[in-house]
Amino acid sequence: MKKMKIYRNYRKSNSITLFNGDSKKLLKKIESESVDLIITSPPYCMKKAYEDPKDDIRTFRQQHIDIFKDIYRVLKPGGSICWQVGYHVTNICLIPLDYIVYDIFTSENDDLEYPILLRNRVIWTFGHGLNSTQRFSGRHETVLWFTKGSDYNFDLDKVRVPQKYPGKLSYKGPNKGNLSGNPLGKNPSDVWEIPNVKANHIEKTEHPCQFPVAIPQRFIKALVPEGGVVFDPFMGSGTTGVASILENCKFIGAEILTEYYSIATHRIKNAINGNSVFRPDIPVLEPNPNMSVSKLPEEFEKIRRIKNGEY
Repeated sequence: MKKMKIYRNYRKSNSITLFNGDSKKLLKKIESESVDLIITSPPYCMKKAYEDPKDDIRTFRQQHIDIFKDIYRVLKPGGSICWQVGYHVTNICLIPLDYIVYDIFTSENDDLEYPILLRNRVIWTFGHGLNSTQRFSGRHETVLWFTKGSDYNFDLDKVRVPQKYPGKLSYKGPNKGNLSGNPLGKNPSDVWEIPNVKANHIEKTEHPCQFPVAIPQRFIKALVPEGGVVFDPFMGSGTTGVASILENCKFIGAEILTEYYSIATHRIKNAINGNSVFRPDIPVLEPNPNMSVSKLPEEFEKIRRIKNGEY
């Protein structure tokens, strides 16, 4: 693909459109059945810095009702929606947002020519985050992968991962004694262990709720043909745009806050120029047991022994 150029105002011929405004306004300009993949992580309406303080779980539901018809309209038959959400957290309880999204996105299927069908509920798990004392610490979020209709694009070979035991042999059947795995690697399954963007992560920006490039990049590889169109209606720091450029796809993104729009524009310009900073989509390594930070401090060991009644 020739070198991309960033445009602020949408046209179908644009290689990249970065819209600083409400995604509902941008959606009205996008042609019907023109997008291959819609992928995003919407606001959870939990009074974050980028959210209206009055927003709550009812706001989350209504925002999705308001946007769905145009989301459906612009998506090609056979195209995909990947919606990454976690939990709406209050001082009373957790509310899983994925079931709200599923309910809204599939509620009109009986009246649609191409129903919205759930293909996977991908669990994104990460090793680090806030530590809770009144419940188990949260270490996962969810990506709902839907397709528009039953005939869709999925290229598994582009996202295979290394087998744990690549030399494993079949022990019965016609392939007994032969290698049992695929030479290109195994299916990554529906549980993805990818570090989240916190602290010293190389992708970290000032956006407080950034997801890693590896998540949209993996979906784009599997679901979008080269040169296809990817749309992120809540692009935040521009992560999906970076992933789209890395995979030679066109990108449309909307961000309502100018501060984050500027961050996204900067990151996407760097990606165009081949200077993108991102963590490659590689398996998480086990900690080096010889490093001091991996060793159990003596004071921790003593406290654990006391707790276990060893003193």
